[in-house]
Amino acid sequence: MDQDRKLALQVAKEIVVKFVETGRISPANFQEHFGPIYREVLRTLEDQTPNSADNPEDRDL
Repeated sequence: MDQDRKLALQVAKEIVVKFVETGRISPANFQEHFGPIYREVLRTLEDQTPNSADNPEDRDL
C-alpha cells in the first residue's frame, strides 16, 4: 500500500469514527459512508502537488 493510500485510510477511519461518535453515522450504515469518504480523502491527497507546501497560501488550510 503506497503512502497516500495508507494516509487516506487512516484519515477516513478517523472521520468516520468521529461521525459515529456524534451520531451522524450509525455502525449499521458504516459501510455505506466509509467508501465515499475514503475516496474523497484519497482524491484530495492525490490532487496536492509536491510544491504546494511551499505556497504560503496553502499553509492555513
